[in-house]
Amino acid sequence: MFVRVDVTPQRPVVTLEEPDDCTRFHLEVVGGADFGRVFGALVDAAAGRLEGDHALITVDAVRRMAAGRVGDDWDARFDGMLAYARTKGWIDDTGHAIQAHIEVD
Repeated sequence: MFVRVDVTPQRPVVTLEEPDDCTRFHLEVVGGADFGRVFGALVDAAAGRLEGDHALITVDAVRRMAAGRVGDDWDARFDGMLAYARTKGWIDDTGHAIQAHIEVD
């Protein structure tokens, strides 16, 4: 799964793509590397923030955006993804956000 921020519309759009895939996670920016607009879009969508060269996407936002779009076993698989991310240091100090590398399309 990955979070997509499309900065081409006047009001950028934040979506969760391929939510059933709990084997990868990143932030994809569509429309250019306007990180001010990306940051604003993440905050406006209550989805996370940018920090350094990475995004921190809230666990609650991922769950919210995945709701109704994933299989019954998704919660267990997502929890497994979070546990793995924790072993790699990819969960923030509060335990509420997942670090994601940024890819610009």
